[in-house]
Amino acid sequence: MKKLLAALLATAALAAPALAQDKISEFRIGILGGENAQDRLTSNECVRAYTEEALGVATKLFTPADYDGVIQGLLGGTLDMAWLGASAYAKIYLTNPEAVDVVLVKTNLDGSFAYHSIGFARKDSAITSLADMKGKKFGFGDPNSTSGYLIPSVEIPQETGASMKPGDYFGDVVFTGGHEQTIVAVVNGDVDAGVTWADGQGAWEDGYNSGALRKAVDSGIVDMNDIVEIWKSKPIPEGPIVLRKGLPADVKTKMVDLIQGLHAKDKDCAYKMAAGETAGFKPITHDAYQTMIELRKAKTN
Repeated sequence: MKKLLAALLATAALAAPALAQDKISEFRIGILGGENAQDRLTSNECVRAYTEEALGVATKLFTPADYDGVIQGLLGGTLDMAWLGASAYAKIYLTNPEAVDVVLVKTNLDGSFAYHSIGFARKDSAITSLADMKGKKFGFGDPNSTSGYLIPSVEIPQETGASMKPGDYFGDVVFTGGHEQTIVAVVNGDVDAGVTWADGQGAWEDGYNSGALRKAVDSGIVDMNDIVEIWKSKPIPEGPIVLRKGLPADVKTKMVDLIQGLHAKDKDCAYKMAAGETAGFKPITHDAYQTMIELRKAKTN
């Protein structure tokens, strides 16, 4: 009986709208996986400092090992803000639609807010398309990544006519753990090809204008002349910056103003946060992610 009561109370707490606070004593920003923890901390330190200045409370960065660490932090109320991928946001919304508010989205230099899942291989592997990957080893990133799993797991089978089950078309299919790990795995020859994300704008040699490839170029992990693009997804809506719904209204306003004005205030900081060139962050709503929510729901059912 006690177990039943505890379960009912937990369910009720999850379903109930998050109660707004009057004030906060600290602010906690979750940074999705995709590169090593130290690089994530370094890239977002300027955002942390600006946030601490704007809110007047201690601000901390959290870099869980995987996407789900940030997802669970937002669901459990232990994180206050994060820049999510669309699939990660979909998981949060499907678990508890009252957990977070969608507030802003990163834009590309042309003002759009779409990006692509990019399939790539070593140039010296003679792999130039998915057709060359039959029987070879393919690498996804994180199960909660939009470009590193959800979209390619749907679109690639449409092109190959086979499932992503190991041995069906690819010889093996593995999860590397994140975008940076996938890039390293391909460069080192641990997988024959993998997927990561990029805005698809600008020069290939630069790792495009923004995304995991651009970050890898900036950090010296990869020379783009050593790899080739073998597949590109349809445009994907850039994931949202979200705030914990229970935050005080003035905190939400200050954070939206800070991030929306970051590009004008400190272009270098905006570059670091956005994983490359950006026109800045602009308002967006939940409605922009309805299609991704339905896709995630269908994929997990």
